[in-house]
Amino acid sequence: MEALNRKEEVMHGPGSPNSNERGAALVIALLVLTVLIVVSAAMVTTSVVNTRLSGVDQRRAKALDLAEAGIGEAVGRIKAGDVPDNSNPRMVAQIYNVNAGSAPVLGADSISLPTAQPAGNWLNYSTEGRNPYALTVRYKTDANRMAIYKYDVSQSIPVQTTSGMAIYQIQSTGRVGNAVRTVVAEVTPVPLNINVRGAMVCNKAVTWSGNDRFCGYNHRSDTPTGTGSGGRSGGGGCNAAPGQWEVAGALAGIWSNAAIVSPGGYAQGSPLTSQNQPAPFYTGPWDALGMTQAQFYAWVGPPTNTAPGVPKGIVYLDNNGTAQDQSGSFTFTGGDGDGFLYVDGDLNLNGNFHFKGLIYAEGNITVNANAWVLGGVIERGKSPHDNHANGTFLYSRDSIIENIGRYGAYATISWREVSL
Repeated sequence: MEALNRKEEVMHGPGSPNSNERGAALVIALLVLTVLIVVSAAMVTTSVVNTRLSGVDQRRAKALDLAEAGIGEAVGRIKAGDVPDNSNPRMVAQIYNVNAGSAPVLGADSISLPTAQPAGNWLNYSTEGRNPYALTVRYKTDANRMAIYKYDVSQSIPVQTTSGMAIYQIQSTGRVGNAVRTVVAEVTPVPLNINVRGAMVCNKAVTWSGNDRFCGYNHRSDTPTGTGSGGRSGGGGCNAAPGQWEVAGALAGIWSNAAIVSPGGYAQGSPLTSQNQPAPFYTGPWDALGMTQAQFYAWVGPPTNTAPGVPKGIVYLDNNGTAQDQSGSFTFTGGDGDGFLYVDGDLNLNGNFHFKGLIYAEGNITVNANAWVLGGVIERGKSPHDNHANGTFLYSRDSIIENIGRYGAYATISWREVSL
């Protein structure tokens, strides 16, 4: 018995196999626990990093959204006429996140504007003071800022400096925390496919006397107001050929489906006049703008029966809402208008009325004193046209396209993100 006890003690002593197995298991358990702790710590670290990266990505995405919103306000301010369309290659407009009257003063050739955003809800795509991050609009120009680039789909190289719609360059920076994203977009009004046949286009016979002048030579859109009032001799546009304000693309001074008689007055163009034309007159202003009838009415919107003081933008006047019944009569006296003026009825131009763009009247147009139009005039008429005043009508394709187009839709020519 005593020998058996000694044998059992030997088998279960400190150095026995069972004791070694328990020690190895403990070491393995500690190693597994250590590995789990390391893996858990790595997972926690990865989760924290991913969360932070996700937050950065969200801020960057929001900053880009804000930059795009700034592009939207800039285009809206161009369409509203707040950004000068003065053909000055050095023009710069900056829009600040301030209330009206608080925008900083800028230098020559520059204009500062308060944001059009609702007070108290300003998105962070501009600044309160002069800063590289301020929302900025300028013309796209050559390196010396001497010539403005334009967009004309009819040209073999659409982006050039001679014809078409001016290209605006907009820089907008969105900021969210330390996330900053700057976008530069180049935009231009969607071009119109205009169909104008002369400086003045009539559906009735035309008789004019007095000092009325109709010039079908194609004038630049920046032709100064009053140019041509002295005829085509004496300097300037519609003056000594080729005329410093004239470019290629001349039309007739007057185009008519009926006879043209001129006991006085003055016409220039190529040809001077085009009478008794067999081509049908426009079925409506949509034909002159290259639109369908449905597109035109969707674009021009509902009419108003009250003439504004000065027509600016897309203006549609009708006294009773019945389309093309020629029953209205509207008068403008003085002022500098632009865009597209559509009158369902008679149009009377008094005083020193100046307009850039296209005028279309379903009734008769009467000029009483010193009217000046750069673009085109279309008169469907109820009776022969007979003027005895001192009006000047200069054809300008670009004036029509630019002064109508800037109030319509805009197309993005290029978009890129930059670092400031």
